[in-house]
Amino acid sequence: MPASTVKGMTPSPNSRDSAWVLEAIIRTAPAADPRWQEQLDRLRPVATYDRETQTWHARLGALDLAGMRVLQTLFDAAHIHGTEVRLAPVPVPAYWNGPTFTKDPEVASLVEAQADPGRPLGQLPLA
Repeated sequence: MPASTVKGMTPSPNSRDSAWVLEAIIRTAPAADPRWQEQLDRLRPVATYDRETQTWHARLGALDLAGMRVLQTLFDAAHIHGTEVRLAPVPVPAYWNGPTFTKDPEVASLVEAQADPGRPLGQLPLA
């Protein structure tokens, strides 16, 4: 059993239990063919398409130059095409091997609420 799951032990700052990534969920805006293709061309380099949910996804683990370029691309798509972009902190996916943000007490509550899809919006756990 990993040390971070032993009762009473605090996860180390570098464990996956104390980290999160920023997920962007993107819904494309309806557009005529040339504008539609332009919108997709903006998203393809920074996001992946999920056929099941019909949304695009991008994840960031750092607000470095590469992360800022991804965010700028998403904000440009929203501004130019009306693309909907939602950002949310999420637990680190099992496959993720990039950088991560470290939980702090305020963000930890939000991350835990995001990981609990059955919890109604606004009902965050009390610290």
